[in-house]
Amino acid sequence: MRVIAELPHPQCKISIFSMNQKFIVKFEQGLYEQSYKISELDLTGGGVNEVFQIIDEAFIDTVVERFRTMRSDFTAAYQRQQ
Repeated sequence: MRVIAELPHPQCKISIFSMNQKFIVKFEQGLYEQSYKISELDLTGGGVNEVFQIIDEAFIDTVVERFRTMRSDFTAAYQRQQ
C-alpha cells in the first residue's frame, strides 16, 4: 500500500492510498480513523482525480460528524467500565 495523495483539511488528516486496484481514502482525527475503499473499476477512468471529486465538503462534513459520534460512543463505553 502506498500513499498517492494527502489532502489538507483543518479538521482531519486525509490520505489516499493505492493497493490492489483500489483507492483507500483514510480520514484520521486524533485516536479515530475511518477508511473507504473505492475500486478502480468503479471509476470512469479519472483515477485519483475522480477520487478527489468524490471527497467533497459535504462528504467531509459527514465524516467529521461521524468522528464526533465515534468519540461519544467510545467515551460512553469506557465510562460504563469504570
